[in-house]
Amino acid sequence: MTLLSSERSAEQPPAGQPTADGGPLLGWQEPPIQTAPPSASSAGQEAVDLAAKAGLKLDPWQQHVLRVGMGEKPDGSWASFEVAVNVPRQNGKGGIIEARELWGLFIGGEQLILHSAHEFKTAKAAFKRIERLIRGCPDLHKRVKAYRYTVGEESIELHSGQVLRFIARSKGSGRGFTGDCNILDEDMILGDDAMDALLPTMAAVANPQIWYLGSAGIGTLSVQLARLRRRALAAIEAGVPDPSLAYMEWSADLHVKECPRDCTAHDDPASDEAVLKANPAVGYRLTLEKVAKERATLSPAGYARERLGQGEYPAEEGDAWAVIGKDAWEALAGVDSAPADPVAFAIDVTPERSHASICVAGQSGNAVHVEVVDNRPGTDWVVDRVRALAEKWRPRCFVVDTGSPAGSLIRDIKKRLQVDPEDDADGDEEPQLLAPVVEMKTRDVVQAVGQFYDAVAASRIVHLDQAPLSTALAGARKRDLGDAWAWARRGVGVDITPLVAATNARWGLSADVEEPEEEVEPWAEFG
Repeated sequence: MTLLSSERSAEQPPAGQPTADGGPLLGWQEPPIQTAPPSASSAGQEAVDLAAKAGLKLDPWQQHVLRVGMGEKPDGSWASFEVAVNVPRQNGKGGIIEARELWGLFIGGEQLILHSAHEFKTAKAAFKRIERLIRGCPDLHKRVKAYRYTVGEESIELHSGQVLRFIARSKGSGRGFTGDCNILDEDMILGDDAMDALLPTMAAVANPQIWYLGSAGIGTLSVQLARLRRRALAAIEAGVPDPSLAYMEWSADLHVKECPRDCTAHDDPASDEAVLKANPAVGYRLTLEKVAKERATLSPAGYARERLGQGEYPAEEGDAWAVIGKDAWEALAGVDSAPADPVAFAIDVTPERSHASICVAGQSGNAVHVEVVDNRPGTDWVVDRVRALAEKWRPRCFVVDTGSPAGSLIRDIKKRLQVDPEDDADGDEEPQLLAPVVEMKTRDVVQAVGQFYDAVAASRIVHLDQAPLSTALAGARKRDLGDAWAWARRGVGVDITPLVAATNARWGLSADVEEPEEEVEPWAEFG
């Protein structure tokens, strides 16, 4: 989503264009997603200038983050109590951290700055970097009373009493310290335990500030980052800044399979434009050539996450069961329910191909019974399992969404379902299958979701209260498709393949099992 809430600086080169002197292409120097409360002034330029004095030359995007994040109210207090920077790896967020910490020590007079990271080795590396900057600048080095190297207590103390301390996060780390500023590095791995330990340290401080810096969310580990991101997006959608949060995110907004072929509202994951949008350091410390090598090596999901900023963000606990209510679903559980012949099976796979599910649907009185047959890691087991189910049940059909990650299995599934030839000596006949494979198109997906939702509302679904299906429904979200919607695959933080497969299996009970028609809608399948 392209949601820049501030105007681009006229002094900066346009995103994706060469510099005035014919230099390389530059990444976006201001983020696609940004919100911040208004400010009367900023201490950011002081931080930029001090960093330069210490030999740290900051990119325009790093300077922009500092100016926005260090905005001040008319009374001189911070406009933003919390500042979050979400940017792909290797872009240079460490430079922002170092500049902010130098300012806090040598200009801001912050008595205690706590720098924490998920791992001790990351915190120690940050300590070494800023130590080198300070030692390399005589005017700063002479103000240092001590550099302390005791393991777990690395710190820098000034003669005037200010302390910068480096710690690894844990449930108890940070307790007992009253910090003026908390720097939370690697914030994509940040949960409630660490926040509960660190945030109360700032309660007694007159003008505290907390900085979160990291890359795209990685599911259930990104609890706090997801919380901050929801607040930012809600503020942007409402057109009213969050009163205490400055949030800046560099990420591409990638095509989905429902996009028309001429879609200009979303980004092609294979394009340079997507890279420039998500990586402000292109032209400074990253090159398009290096990124192209990453794209050739990483999985599509890994590349989208690590280089294009496509994260997975867990839902807030209170947001669970947002589409179908927990009480409504549990009321449909029937321990004695079973599907009657003919049944339909459906297969679904997660975008990163880490898990797959097979579900079955069949009539059960006036309702349709849905059940998770298998939900396992990986996909190498799927084809053989399909064959075994076909031999046992002789189902009406197997359903696969051609535009989903499971679509790549269709060819192998059909081959595995072939009846062993006995009398077909001349080979002219089409191979016979134990069961038809119905290939869903976009319009079918929309119909299937709508039918499933309506069936639940009308109490015409029955299930066994299985944990994989209940968990998927608890974390499920909608993905808008024009006037309709489908199940969202991105950013839900749970494996929704049981839900998708159950939805598609129910649809398969009435689907046309003849050879599918050629797709007539101009959908482009971007996976």
